[in-house]
Amino acid sequence: MASPKSLSRFWEWGKNIVCVGRNYADHVKEMRSAVLSEPVLFLKPSTAYAPEGSPVLMPAYCRNLHHEVELGVLLGKRGQAIPEAAAMDYVAGYALCLDMTARDVQEECKKKGLPWTLAKGFTASCPVSAFVPKEKIPDPHALRLWLKVNGELRQEGNTSSMIFSIPYIISYVSKIITLEEGDLILTGTPKGVGPVKENDEIEAGIDGVVSMRFKVKRSEN
Repeated sequence: MASPKSLSRFWEWGKNIVCVGRNYADHVKEMRSAVLSEPVLFLKPSTAYAPEGSPVLMPAYCRNLHHEVELGVLLGKRGQAIPEAAAMDYVAGYALCLDMTARDVQEECKKKGLPWTLAKGFTASCPVSAFVPKEKIPDPHALRLWLKVNGELRQEGNTSSMIFSIPYIISYVSKIITLEEGDLILTGTPKGVGPVKENDEIEAGIDGVVSMRFKVKRSEN
């Protein structure tokens, strides 16, 4: 019997958005951070989802909103303490994602030693592309990601530059958080993160696979 939940609309029912920070050395360097021996994890709520056609919302409390383009990995079944060697069996597909970040707020959180929820978890902070079935990406570690703002190239990088591989990340996360069908893991961003303002147009893509466009709007709340 077919599942009533369609992965083609994962943003409508997927529960968990698990994000990995500091997974590209060039981005770690530009943020003046240290490369760590284990992944940095943070969460976004499911209301962070913004499918293509809806706007990126800049929170009222944010003065410096940054784009971060990332490969998202979608889980096809439930798993806990998944062995690294079996991790790819749990992958249903992929999506191109943006980890929109209130950078000014994040910097304050870092100074105070506080969690990043205000900077990372606001409404529409996770714009996503259409679902890409696993079969369309034979090697997720050989993808060129890119992002433009108003037609100007801002970010480009290759997933071959990830510090922690996708199987490692899935296994690591699943030892902490039980992963479920429809969950999304964001795998980190390459260098070139930077600001966007109201009415900017963001265009991003995975070469030869998928692309997406979003308009930036100021949240009314």
